[in-house]
Amino acid sequence: MVSRQNVKTLQSYVLSSEEQRKLYKRTLAVVSISQIFGGAGLAAGVTVGALLAHQMLGTETFAGLPSALITSGSAGAALLVGRLSQRYGRCAGLSTGFLAGGLGAIGVIIAAIINSVLLLFLSLVIYGAGTATNLQARYAGTDLANSKQRATAISMTMVFTTFGAVAGPNLVNVMGNFALSIGVPPLAGPFILAAAAYISAGIVLFVMLRPDPFVIAGMIAAASKGNEDKEDSVPSENMLNKRGVAVGATIMVLTQIVMVALMTMTPVHMSQHHHSLSAVGLVIGFHIGAMYLPSLFTGFLVDKMGRTVMTIASGATLLLSGLIGTIAPGESTFLLIVSLTLLGLGWNFGLISGTALIVDSTDISTRAKTQGTVDVLIALSGAAGGALSGIIVAGSSYPLLSFIGGVLSLLLIPVVVWSKGGK
Repeated sequence: MVSRQNVKTLQSYVLSSEEQRKLYKRTLAVVSISQIFGGAGLAAGVTVGALLAHQMLGTETFAGLPSALITSGSAGAALLVGRLSQRYGRCAGLSTGFLAGGLGAIGVIIAAIINSVLLLFLSLVIYGAGTATNLQARYAGTDLANSKQRATAISMTMVFTTFGAVAGPNLVNVMGNFALSIGVPPLAGPFILAAAAYISAGIVLFVMLRPDPFVIAGMIAAASKGNEDKEDSVPSENMLNKRGVAVGATIMVLTQIVMVALMTMTPVHMSQHHHSLSAVGLVIGFHIGAMYLPSLFTGFLVDKMGRTVMTIASGATLLLSGLIGTIAPGESTFLLIVSLTLLGLGWNFGLISGTALIVDSTDISTRAKTQGTVDVLIALSGAAGGALSGIIVAGSSYPLLSFIGGVLSLLLIPVVVWSKGGK
């Protein structure tokens, strides 16, 4: 129950625009701190998840399965985190998701030690909760942002993911050596970092994300409704909202399919061409850096130039990434870095544009629940991309996968032009 004193404290934020600005800045700072840890946590599964499964299963046919399991787990977690956030606030939803992700990482470590494929797969599903939560944290910064700050707010929380996400892959050898020193298989080493990182992110949010920005945003919306006249275009607003949600979701689904499919199979492709584990970490580090580091500029561009323009830029960048991946020799670390960097950048453009459209098109009364549902679609599309990528590469080649990904990304352009859903 909320005490009277706490109610008065919360109401002070509703009545004071200055207090709202302060809380907005504080929320961005707290979520940004959690994202540093969250970025380090998600990097483990990206970098060595496929390699660990490859080692335990002895075949590359199912090398895309870990990514599929992680993203399937993140789908269920996205729904849960969205529902918890809608009912109890961002603090409850996000901290629960990160703690679950940490538990999954611990399960992966145990599975590697006892060589249990079943436990590995189950743990990867639970580990996916951290991935979903890391992604959903981007919404927390928008709760108190105005319409001209939303993309920038999204990007500010995402950009801090870079610090952990880039460090994670480049600590593969360090964590592998540490794991070996304590009797754990080297490929499980990054999951030790992931467990500590996700649990730390959950604790930071649970302790520091108070008062809850989503709760305050709901109180502000409820107070302002009493002053609005409820005439005019309610039906057209509802139609626009549905269209905006559909377009935003489509943008993020397409970019996720392309990104996950290519990212998942790149470590396996490099392994087949005898690249070292540190080279794999370098390529994935550049990729994840490009996914998050440009966010601050992307948010500004999305707010200034519009959602449609930046979505078209996403499609063009992903196409270029796919074409470079198609023609790049397997031995060329440099061209793989270029391809994967463009892949991350194209994903970044699409995610922030699509997320901004979702926030634009939802009311606070259903926003977190809708956001969670959309992220379920994103996760499931990533699961499909991850699973199919292994089958395509096993049946044909990595260059063909890259070509298919590049061509698929072109669908972003007719989606936004036809719908005119962007701003």
